[in-house]
Amino acid sequence: MTTRWGILSTGGIAESFASDLALVDGAKLAAVGSRTLESATRFAERHGFARAHGSWAELAADPEVDVVYVATPHAQHEAAALQCLRAGKAVLCEKPMTLDLASSAQLVQEARAHNAFLMEAMWMRCNPVIREVAELIEQGHIGRVTAVHADFGIQGPFPATHRLRAPSLGGGALLDLGVYPIHFAHLFLGAPASVQSWARLTPEGVDETTGLLLGYDSGAVAALTCSINGASANGATITGESGRIDIPDGFWAPRGFSVTRAGSTETHARDYEGLGYRFEAAEVQRCLDAGLLESPLVPIATTLEIMTLMDMVREQIGVAY
Repeated sequence: MTTRWGILSTGGIAESFASDLALVDGAKLAAVGSRTLESATRFAERHGFARAHGSWAELAADPEVDVVYVATPHAQHEAAALQCLRAGKAVLCEKPMTLDLASSAQLVQEARAHNAFLMEAMWMRCNPVIREVAELIEQGHIGRVTAVHADFGIQGPFPATHRLRAPSLGGGALLDLGVYPIHFAHLFLGAPASVQSWARLTPEGVDETTGLLLGYDSGAVAALTCSINGASANGATITGESGRIDIPDGFWAPRGFSVTRAGSTETHARDYEGLGYRFEAAEVQRCLDAGLLESPLVPIATTLEIMTLMDMVREQIGVAY
């Protein structure tokens, strides 16, 4: 079946998604919408979309669009996704879904009211390498998981005018970067029983560097960090009672991993075309073809649990938007 895609916004993440979307079987690049027709037209010409719209409303109302990928900055996710859901469109909304739990719950309520598909664009969970690792752990390949470590830090410092330092745009490390380590830990351990966090804040009041220590009823722990002022190793490790799985730099879109057991390490290399966004697009299409209103790979309940956790962290570190 053919799925007609619309992209809302024309920034960097939209560019990456569009380039990968061209690799997805059954995906039709139908329309792009922006706040200016000029920006939408340039984007459509670069990527081969059939139509360009000069407003979000026009894209949401386009009868030739089945699903809209919302690629705006965090603070605009709620308004953009609401327009599309109310128009009856399926929505793939960039992560994090919104700035807080309440607004994410509002999107879920709206999707259910309109019988519309909704999924957070946590592309990491759709990545074939991550899915392979999850399957190995489910099969007991490294025994019961005892610890998860993950970090995501990028080189700064960024100027005060940058979006990553703007409270009005949901700036800071947590929402932009920390959402990946948090989702990663959740994938293998679920929701934590205990949350402890610490952060250094910028003069604007967003988090520059944040650390989380999560405790679980199983006895496992997760140690996670994120930063907009320091390039970390950006790797991840899952430790079990009988082994360890390491994912190297770029754990959110990996092309390989290693398994260490009994003092011996096996390295597994995997490759695929594109940047990795195409797997979430393919998952959306699979769900729509099957008549599903949410994805089992990125369930609504998981998105709401992640938003609950990030609200708790923001309260602990003193960040408000």
